[in-house]
Amino acid sequence: MNKLINYNRSQLVVLVILRVLLGWYFLYEGLAKLLAPGWTSFAYLKDSEGILSDLFIWLADNSTILYVVDIVNIYGLVIIGLSLILGAYVKLVSVGGIALLSMYYLSHPPLIDANYILRTEGSALWVDKNLIMLCAFFVIIYFPTSKLIGLDRYLLKK
Repeated sequence: MNKLINYNRSQLVVLVILRVLLGWYFLYEGLAKLLAPGWTSFAYLKDSEGILSDLFIWLADNSTILYVVDIVNIYGLVIIGLSLILGAYVKLVSVGGIALLSMYYLSHPPLIDANYILRTEGSALWVDKNLIMLCAFFVIIYFPTSKLIGLDRYLLKK
């Protein structure tokens, strides 16, 4: 079923700005990790206190798996960021963004009794930037703009 996308100009501008800003954030985070000599997610994973902390600590303790996690993290961030900015395969990369942010959230949930060694931003309870960005991805999925302003206009033609 092909839905007609009918936004007014203001709605379209705001939705595209949300998509591009989220893309910029992901691209920057990915490039910062890629360009940082010796960057690894080891400390972040070892510091996990979420319900899946045993899994995240296990990932950190296995050097081969940690290497794969680092590669997926870095290039996932870069690819998601570029795709959002360019408006290319936005629904697909949004699912990837939701997956990454879910792992970040589950690794370091903002709980009252969590004492993380790595400093987190703010002192949120249950809601943090990862959860907010995750919800922004759902907005991008359910209110698509890339078929109007983006490469999906050309890539996803029937």
